[in-house]
Amino acid sequence: MESKNTVSPRLFMLLGAATCLALGFTFGKKMGEITPSAVDHAADLIGLSFSPAEKDSMIGTLNNQRNRYESLREYTLDNSVSPALVFNPLPKGFTPDQTQNPLEWGMDEQVALPEREADIAYLPIHQLASLIKSKKLSSERLTKIYLDRIKTHSDTLQCLITLMEATAIAKAKAMDAELAQGEYRGPLHGIPYGIKDLLAVKGTKTTWGAMPFKDQEIDQTATVVQKLDEAGGVLVGKFTLGALAMGDVWYGGVTKNPWNLTQGSSGSSAGSASAVSAGLVPFAIGTETLGSIVSPSTRNGVTGLRPTYGRVSKNGAMALSWSMDKIGPISRSALDNGIILSVLNGADPMDASSIQAAFNYSAKADPKKLKVGYFQEFFKGDDAGSKNNEEVLDLLRNQGIELHPVTLKTSVNPSTIQLMLMVEGAAAFDELTRLGWDDQLVAQHKNAWPNLFRAARFIPAVEYVQAARQRTVLIEEMHALMKDFDIIVTPSYGGQQLQITNLTGHPALCLPNGFNENGSPTSITLLANLFDEEKLVLMGDYIQKNSDWQDKRPPLFDR
Repeated sequence: MESKNTVSPRLFMLLGAATCLALGFTFGKKMGEITPSAVDHAADLIGLSFSPAEKDSMIGTLNNQRNRYESLREYTLDNSVSPALVFNPLPKGFTPDQTQNPLEWGMDEQVALPEREADIAYLPIHQLASLIKSKKLSSERLTKIYLDRIKTHSDTLQCLITLMEATAIAKAKAMDAELAQGEYRGPLHGIPYGIKDLLAVKGTKTTWGAMPFKDQEIDQTATVVQKLDEAGGVLVGKFTLGALAMGDVWYGGVTKNPWNLTQGSSGSSAGSASAVSAGLVPFAIGTETLGSIVSPSTRNGVTGLRPTYGRVSKNGAMALSWSMDKIGPISRSALDNGIILSVLNGADPMDASSIQAAFNYSAKADPKKLKVGYFQEFFKGDDAGSKNNEEVLDLLRNQGIELHPVTLKTSVNPSTIQLMLMVEGAAAFDELTRLGWDDQLVAQHKNAWPNLFRAARFIPAVEYVQAARQRTVLIEEMHALMKDFDIIVTPSYGGQQLQITNLTGHPALCLPNGFNENGSPTSITLLANLFDEEKLVLMGDYIQKNSDWQDKRPPLFDR
């Protein structure tokens, strides 16, 4: 028996059909006349009601609007075309530092070359860089080590889409030749890496992990790839992502967690995190909209850095949400992520949402001078993950760092603002829904993109704008909270912090901090104010120099 507040499936279908009719969106059915009854049903879906006279007055306008929708849909928009309305995360009166100082990494110049190739493969970038610069290790040899590991393990992990062997070896040889002539581009000179396959590279497929696009070629190279190439990086492959940047299910299977091959690697930067964890590359580029760097970094036991929104150009990257997408590095250490971010950093004329800001890292800075807070209410529980989080706090206290309890409280509900992601995703993949291509996606459950994109068609534009306005309030409130601290420590999934900070554009550093009862990695997250990533790297490096969580290797791949 249905309660009075329950909408029956049949009525819901009628409501949906009526709203589709009013919106000029038929899901394959022929459109009919817009009637007062259709307006009633559509109004029920959005929680409004109108008088008979108001409905009658609206019908002519609704017909005109539907004609405009049809006209809009006659124009094909590429995913790369962003809206004229550009999101800016900067609070009132806040301007990021524009003065770039020389970078000081404090790298060890006396690194010994390991005998085992597996030990070489698991070295962090800052040690590999010293080996290459001192010519103890050639880029060509290092690249071949990683290529061999990719060819040996990528099928097991289902983490690779495109191997770029020939171009990688050619680039590695060129980097060795430059070094022999005394030319050194910096810490990424001759260092192999991979990218998430939503970044375009000329001459390769860019599949977005989704069956409808598995043979897609985009005639451009993403800005971040260009920057890494100029810094001397050696691109060895394009790794998997959950289809259209959700989860770890792609058109070829499920990307695996190297610590537990019966488990997916989480997503959506699934392949990037899995490959770094298994020692197939020293670093890979991921993206995050609502957790797609933090989540796979946690699952795979690696270190992920989500930069401030706007610090890194999105030009050449698949758009899911123009106002929320961020691009960042996944590696084996906080210091490595800082090195990579220093290359990726900078405004780009090809990305209107990019913001110029300095990234001033100095290994000489004292992490003990940073003011550190922690979200006290999230550090509760007696499971292994909670105990691991407490161990991080204990480590900091034992190093003489004072920890200040902080409460995360906002006047607006971030879950309601999240509808902006749904609307922007539905717009980014408009044709996927209208032309029925969404049926080709592997994941078809109710929380998968096909259903979410369809449902997003019923979110009114007025509510989207209201959500954007509430987002402005959220940005101001988070800025007021964060500005009193250099770092805030939080469980990676504590409360709604992951959701909130993705909406406000704040940076986050996700660090491994042990294992749970099932033997899977756990993580802790450091937060900082907008464009304060150097503080994240400084504190993250300090934690990792005083612990060994990041040094653990998945046993099946330590050979």
